Amino acid sequence: MSAEPAVQGPVKAPTIYDVARAAGVAASTVSRAFARPGRVNAATAERIRRAAAELGYRTGPLARAHDAGRTSMIALVLSDVTNPFYNEIIRGAQAAAAEAGYTVLLTDAQESGEREREALQRTMSTVEGIVLATSRMADPAIRAVARQRPVIVLNRVLTDLPCVVTDNRGGMRRAVEHLAELGHRRVTYAAGPQASWADAMRWWALREAAAELGLQARRIGPFAPVVAGGARAAAELCRGPVTAVVAYNDLMAIGVIRALSAAGVRVPEDTSVVGFDNIFAAELVTPALTTVAAPLHAMGFAAVRNLLAHTRGARTGSNEPVRLPSRLVVRASTGRGSG
Repeated sequence: MSAEPAVQGPVKAPTIYDVARAAGVAASTVSRAFARPGRVNAATAERIRRAAAELGYRTGPLARAHDAGRTSMIALVLSDVTNPFYNEIIRGAQAAAAEAGYTVLLTDAQESGEREREALQRTMSTVEGIVLATSRMADPAIRAVARQRPVIVLNRVLTDLPCVVTDNRGGMRRAVEHLAELGHRRVTYAAGPQASWADAMRWWALREAAAELGLQARRIGPFAPVVAGGARAAAELCRGPVTAVVAYNDLMAIGVIRALSAAGVRVPEDTSVVGFDNIFAAELVTPALTTVAAPLHAMGFAAVRNLLAHTRGARTGSNEPVRLPSRLVVRASTGRGSG
């Protein structure tokens, strides 16, 4: 009587380490050969592919999607993920991505153009397109990224790339008109980061509006676009009489209000303060902050929707940026000026 054949368990699928042993290379080299073929020597890559075929090794879903040029992922690069300015931008971006069946990969550049470049180098191979939100990189670096993946630039204008911005000029104009109507004759601009396109546009718009309305304008800074940066701006403001301040963003404006109040300067009785962006904290500070509201959710949504259109080959035929409207939200931080 013949013996029963042994019952065998399921055959274990070969792993990347099995392929590495068969090809005589490191597992990281196998990973690069499938994910980034151009970074592996051609002869080595062929040896890895042959070993994989003999073993029956199959790459994972993401790698297979990468090979096909479709990962259903996009990168959203933020200059500072802790800044509440980005909250609604992220929500808008995620809403547009989910609608199209895509996932958003968030990357924090920590207010550094160099960190931004490094992060993009790590994520480039896994995404189909990139949204650069308030990028701190120089224009040539952004264009270099755009040669490798479809890019949408958010809150900044490059003439040869698709961009989504808010109406900085119109928003600043309304802020300066508001201060002029309250009787202020001099306006100080507390500037944000030197690398910020929006900062340059806001200062330019303030000077233009002030000249047309017969107001004096001056600029102090640059300062970090955070509450502590606003406090440093307030220290400079306290050196001379100032009746009206427009800060680069709401976080700085909140820092200005808190530091002025601590120094015995009343807001708005002695100094009126205006911010930019209308983040949720603008209503929580005392006094509540007058600010130029940006349609942040709409910015994120429009950026991702336009990016996905570009990944599918859409071209508008125009380099004009998508410009979203802004509005002035008047609260308690602005009042009558004494000159």
